[in-house]
Amino acid sequence: MPAGGFSSVTPAGVEFEAKITPIVIITCIMAATGGLMFGYDVGVSGGVTSMPDFLEKFFPVVYRKTRNPGIDGNYCKYDNQGLQLFTSSLYLAGLTATFFASYTTRSLGRRLTMLIAGFFFIVGVVLNAAAQDLAMLIIGRILLGCGVGFANQAVPLFLSEIAPTRIRGGLNILFQLNVTIGILFANLVNYGTAKITGGWGWRLSLGLAGIPALLLTVGALLVVDSPNSLIERGRLDEGKAVLRKIRGTDKIEPEFLELVEASRIAKEVKHPFRNLLKRRNRPQLVIAVALQIFQQFTGINAIMFYAPVLFNTLGFGNDASLYSAVITGAVNVLSTVVSIYSVDKVGRRVLLLEAGVQMFISQVIIAIILAFKVKDHSDDLHKGFAILVVVLICTFVSAFAWSWGPLGWLIPSETFPLETRSAGQSVTVCVNLLFTFVIAQAFLSMLCHFKYGIFLFFSGWVVIMSIFTLFLIPETKNIPIEEMTERVWKQHWFWKRFMDDDEVAAVTNGDIAKKNGHANGFDPTSQL
Repeated sequence: MPAGGFSSVTPAGVEFEAKITPIVIITCIMAATGGLMFGYDVGVSGGVTSMPDFLEKFFPVVYRKTRNPGIDGNYCKYDNQGLQLFTSSLYLAGLTATFFASYTTRSLGRRLTMLIAGFFFIVGVVLNAAAQDLAMLIIGRILLGCGVGFANQAVPLFLSEIAPTRIRGGLNILFQLNVTIGILFANLVNYGTAKITGGWGWRLSLGLAGIPALLLTVGALLVVDSPNSLIERGRLDEGKAVLRKIRGTDKIEPEFLELVEASRIAKEVKHPFRNLLKRRNRPQLVIAVALQIFQQFTGINAIMFYAPVLFNTLGFGNDASLYSAVITGAVNVLSTVVSIYSVDKVGRRVLLLEAGVQMFISQVIIAIILAFKVKDHSDDLHKGFAILVVVLICTFVSAFAWSWGPLGWLIPSETFPLETRSAGQSVTVCVNLLFTFVIAQAFLSMLCHFKYGIFLFFSGWVVIMSIFTLFLIPETKNIPIEEMTERVWKQHWFWKRFMDDDEVAAVTNGDIAKKNGHANGFDPTSQL
């Protein structure tokens, strides 16, 4: 999925004493509503753009095509740059906002950044629900995108820092789980509002995004900032008090001292983005960027953005198309839960490779069915074939949701070394949003020109990413982050050639600033 989040992991891999306190659970649930908001925005656009009243008001050309199939073929009736801009503008705005969020997350704190995100979400929702013309609609989506940029930076980082080490992974995936729940919620809302007569159903769909927006804003007002953030900003006593409160114990000195030391080391790295380009950091950077590109070229967002439109194109009625989108949304949620339980048992590579086979087979069979059954000016997709297409799309979605969805974020978060982790994750988020925008803006035009071949196009990419996984992505299951260099990169048949022993030793000993002649300083972009 788009911009799911990332994790901040304790560098020393030590298990500190901590209770799972009610304040931690409540805080994490409130913060994770940022994922709910993001998921709702992803899911709502596809349903709304398949509603006749919405199309008639904002996209009359597309409306005429859908009313009169003879004007254009089945595959081209939704091919409209403005319609695609309605969906994709959110991700372009999110990409731009990421750069500002990187600064506010460091200098103002995680909590205030979440509050800024909530403000953007609320204003964007109001503009969308009250939209009178296309400009107002797009401005609303851009403001929602700004909210996405701020929330996707602050929320996952906040969750990782608040949670005790032993449940950090599960609580971090809570954000991704909330994204999938948000998509399902949007699909259910669209299914209901599509039946409203009077032409205002789409306003209700867009307006109900205000519920998760308000939850996030209220949550940000009620929660405390993370100890990491307070210490990072020099508020040591306050950070220590919050740490004692959230851990439910007075024995916090070892963890507190490690947070202070981690903050000191991070401040010594004056140019984290420049460090990313060094030879020893190339394997992590290449894998992080490749994972984000591959994640989008599975075709998942094309299906999740435009599921109702896609099912409509295949000849389903409007009701049936929204109903089918609800089914795929439910499969997405359940399969994400599967990943929470399986990722540390079977490993990352097994999930990625198994999913590659599953996604490839389902996409090829869908392409074959559509090639023979859905022509430009006929939709001879009988009930049996229609059900089969839905089953195959669910098979595809489930494979993605327990593999490339969460792992596209998890693997970068656990492979970057401490001194480049924040910069590396910033690059990860930016690349993800950029390619999310590209796919969102291009998909309906690609569907028009490629027709059933769109599924063959994405299946070809699945083959490429599976080969990349087989040869170039190492297994990181149950390996502490501080041992990643010795046990993963130095042992890998290809990446070991990028590991320079002298440089690695300098990093391990915390002598980064001395080695590169950096004076103590702090780059505004060095912390997300």
